[in-house]
Amino acid sequence: MYPVIYSNSSLIVICGATATGKSSLAIALAKRLKSIIISADSRQVYREFDIGTAKPTLAEQQEVPHYLIDICEPVETLTVADYQQQAQGLINSVSLALLVGGTGLYIRSIVKGLKIPRVAPNNQLRSQLQQLGQIQLYAMLQQIDPIAGQKIHANDAVRTLRALEVYYVTGSPISEQQGENPPNYPILQIGLDCPNLEDLHRRIKQRTEQMIGMGLVAEVEFLGEKYGFDLPLLNTLGYQEIKEYLLGNVSLSEAKDLIVLHTRQFAKRQRTWFKACPEIEWFNCDDSELVEKVWEQAQEFVKLL
Repeated sequence: MYPVIYSNSSLIVICGATATGKSSLAIALAKRLKSIIISADSRQVYREFDIGTAKPTLAEQQEVPHYLIDICEPVETLTVADYQQQAQGLINSVSLALLVGGTGLYIRSIVKGLKIPRVAPNNQLRSQLQQLGQIQLYAMLQQIDPIAGQKIHANDAVRTLRALEVYYVTGSPISEQQGENPPNYPILQIGLDCPNLEDLHRRIKQRTEQMIGMGLVAEVEFLGEKYGFDLPLLNTLGYQEIKEYLLGNVSLSEAKDLIVLHTRQFAKRQRTWFKACPEIEWFNCDDSELVEKVWEQAQEFVKLL
């Protein structure tokens, strides 16, 4: 799929919370660098989920080559390991790529080279395990994988179940299959942030209004009719609130307010995640000279290659 392997590949990451203008900055930068853009968004990989995921428009995708967008059907599941494999293949096939998005785990899987057990979700096994209850499952985890048991909280049902699933499928503890193998190519990490949270909240409200104006309600209605309103992706940010409106549980005004509230909460978690990464160089997303300042940083990075 990626026939050309560059021994001197390099990567620029553009990350940050939702509504900070990552896509527009990436397009401006990619044009100057003549590079590709690789999406690092866990929902933009799915076809037909466009408006609510703030997916780059077709016109924007024609301006600069975008990858890892629209690669899965909504009824499919793309694991982090799947994403990592495809993204690494793309990075190795070009001299310079821009990795752009707000899904922290996707980005970390690339820049840290996370070792991820390639074990697909096993619904039958999970169903059997879940019948035992979290207390017993956690006790089992402590017995078969004490190292993972120390890292995973006793109330973390998701990670407990995943660790047991990996063990019973592979026969090896998940702690022995995890770790990091950082890539050997140079990486520049750019973060966008709003130092004034009120500015970020304003951006989130504006983007919510824009999505509604672009036809988010019609998009959710179409997806619900095509795949059923129990589709897991329709329980994600922006889609769940509009779904509740279409089902008659809230008014459109209430749905918009809920999207704004939940997006603010999501942005807070994103900011916490990315602020914990000391390698990221931060820029004010409202700076009128943002593009030029980032361009200057990118030029310095490219000179070192």
